[in-house]
Amino acid sequence: QLQLVESGGGLVQPGGSLRLSCAASGFSVDTYAIGWFRQAPGKEREGFGCINRRGDNTDYADSVKGRFTISRDNAKNLVYLQMNNLKPEETGVYYCAARAAYLRQRSCPRSETNMEFWGKGTLVTVSS
Repeated sequence: QLQLVESGGGLVQPGGSLRLSCAASGFSVDTYAIGWFRQAPGKEREGFGCINRRGDNTDYADSVKGRFTISRDNAKNLVYLQMNNLKPEETGVYYCAARAAYLRQRSCPRSETNMEFWGKGTLVTVSS
């Protein structure tokens, strides 16, 4: 079965850190660019960061820039999201998604358009 699986969510205090993982199952993640998305309670899902296929370019929304870092280990078929200085309004379900990309493509997808695989999400709760 071809799927992505997120893990690492949980309860964290404001200002705390979490690292989420996105594992590919049944396919090689190294042919895909990866986007990270968040759906806060009562709100639409929104993209906030992505990484290109080779892992040499990332893109972040202004709201998370400088606090969140996306990286990947293609040999392990994993993509990571390091989140620091978390805020209560960043509570929500976090998803990773994959879109096929050319090897030399530097851009990466922060929108949901043409995403081929989605994980089921992992819940992050930022609360004291």
